[in-house]
Amino acid sequence: MVQLITPTPVSTIIAQLQENSERNFADARAMPPQVYTSPAFLEVEHTQLFRKQWLCVGRVSRLQKVGDYLTCDVAGQPVVVLRDNQNQIRAFSNVCLHRMSVLMQGSGNVRSIVCPYHAWGYTLEGQLRGAAQMDRQSGFCKSDYQLPSVRCEVWQGWVYVTLDADIEPLNQHLSELDALIAHYRMEDYVETFQEEHVWDTNWKILAENFMESYHLPMLHRATVGPHSRLDEMECPPGHAAFNYHWITKEASLAIGNAHPDNTHLKDHWRKTTALLTLYPSHLITLTLGYFWYLILQPRGVDKVHIRFGGGLSPEFINDPKADQYLSSLKSLLDEVNAEDRQGVEAVMRGVSSPLAKPGHLSHLERPNYDFARYLAQRVGAL
Repeated sequence: MVQLITPTPVSTIIAQLQENSERNFADARAMPPQVYTSPAFLEVEHTQLFRKQWLCVGRVSRLQKVGDYLTCDVAGQPVVVLRDNQNQIRAFSNVCLHRMSVLMQGSGNVRSIVCPYHAWGYTLEGQLRGAAQMDRQSGFCKSDYQLPSVRCEVWQGWVYVTLDADIEPLNQHLSELDALIAHYRMEDYVETFQEEHVWDTNWKILAENFMESYHLPMLHRATVGPHSRLDEMECPPGHAAFNYHWITKEASLAIGNAHPDNTHLKDHWRKTTALLTLYPSHLITLTLGYFWYLILQPRGVDKVHIRFGGGLSPEFINDPKADQYLSSLKSLLDEVNAEDRQGVEAVMRGVSSPLAKPGHLSHLERPNYDFARYLAQRVGAL
């Protein structure tokens, strides 16, 4: 006789996470396995995180011209972000107001928004401008149709959206991080590549992997590991909206340290890398010469959609060797990503096993501890 395994109630998982997060950091543990494997817990995350928080969609530099657009999914809500005819960055529901088809795919440039199903057309301000054959319907009035707006703001060169009409403004939300990293001038960095991937792991496993450097010497022993000294890492306590840590070192790439033409960074800041986790799902490595990032969106408990990109600081972009720097950066990041994928997919297999049990965290995993406390606070507000 087959014995069915009863799923752990989501209330129990939340209670376990909260109990775990109340531990003093000196006795901190990894999160319970069900936090990664429970579909019911993921639905709580959709409700309490992805539908109620600021979410990054990419760099504003991808929306330079009128009609430039990009699309994303916010916990099941398709969203299109674009530059309108007044040169403003705006976001709308990416769903037609006729028979509710998704309107736009991917990214690009358009003069207007046209539904691929019945050709209803909208202006870049979201107003219906044309609907074929609808003039025969006396009850139809074109002026009644306006795509619902989605809150959209720009911070440090990044575009964020939120479905929550009441959340505090983005610049206020991230003001403490502004104070920490203003001297990098991240808004001036130039994105040079952007890709999308899907990996077979839970989104939080990948987020946790990014936010700690304890794994670098081992998992990345063939790439950045030999240049990563654990004693050069500082992991201060996190903040309500983000966590971070510093790595101060001589970089393995020339672009990891400040360019000679960079005169605004002084002393140890000329060789200090910031690793940033902006809750819930925006991850940035910010060095003096380059940056790279991941934007995560869960696709079920065991798959994560990744928007992956990066580029160079203005000084390196303007350097005669810029193409060489870009090539070496992209090659390195591709290798690092391959190593990370192997690691986080192995963790997903492990947390899904019946004997999985979380252990103590290292002092270098302080960001993971803060992330768990953030999750516990958000899901506990249900």
